[in-house]
Amino acid sequence: MPEALIVVPTFNEIDSLESIIRRIRVAAPAADILVVDDSSPDGTGQLADALAASDPRVSVLHRTTKDGLGRAYLAGFAIALAKGYDYVVEIDADGSHDPAELPAMLGIARGGADLVIGSRRVPGGSVHNWSWMRQAISKVGNWYARTVLRSRIHDLTAGYRVYRTSALRDLALTNVASQGYCFQVELAWLLELSGHTIKEHPIAFEERATGRSKMGSGIVVEALMRITWWGLTRGTRRPTSPVTLV
Repeated sequence: MPEALIVVPTFNEIDSLESIIRRIRVAAPAADILVVDDSSPDGTGQLADALAASDPRVSVLHRTTKDGLGRAYLAGFAIALAKGYDYVVEIDADGSHDPAELPAMLGIARGGADLVIGSRRVPGGSVHNWSWMRQAISKVGNWYARTVLRSRIHDLTAGYRVYRTSALRDLALTNVASQGYCFQVELAWLLELSGHTIKEHPIAFEERATGRSKMGSGIVVEALMRITWWGLTRGTRRPTSPVTLV
């Protein structure tokens, strides 16, 4: 049994999927890859099946509806927990997260971290090819979440992560209802609140070269509402987890 399952959620990523799977395989040849496709109408699911047929380390989970990034990841986490992997990885299918960082991030997890965040907001981290508006929304949203939740994590909304599965078992994942940005904030904050070890590793984030961003106004509104509610109802709890940069 490989120690890590790399979860790649997809919806209409036919132009980038084969490339990202190939890059992951080069960076982490011993890991398994799970593509979680939300019934993409562009044929992404069928391409994923073809890739899986030619590589025993690749498998596909077909979901019948598109109900958010958070639910896609939770479905992948459930498989990782059921099959006994030590680590589960979140990575975007569009190439914005460089798989070459995987060996370093997995190494940090092996060294004792419960959550390793590929961070854009620490020294050495960066974002490339975003508009000033997208940069502003991301920075303000991250600042707001950190402030309201009293978090010490620099990049709460980051989507490139390695989780220790034993840490995920400590959380009530069935109670996680948020999606998108909010899903990433919620899981990191819950681990921080519960005293788990969190480390941030600087990465260079690249805007997608193909396809369209799934970020919409609904995701931003959901994040704002949920984070505000958490801050009002649970924000008096100060996180105790050590958050370090590596």
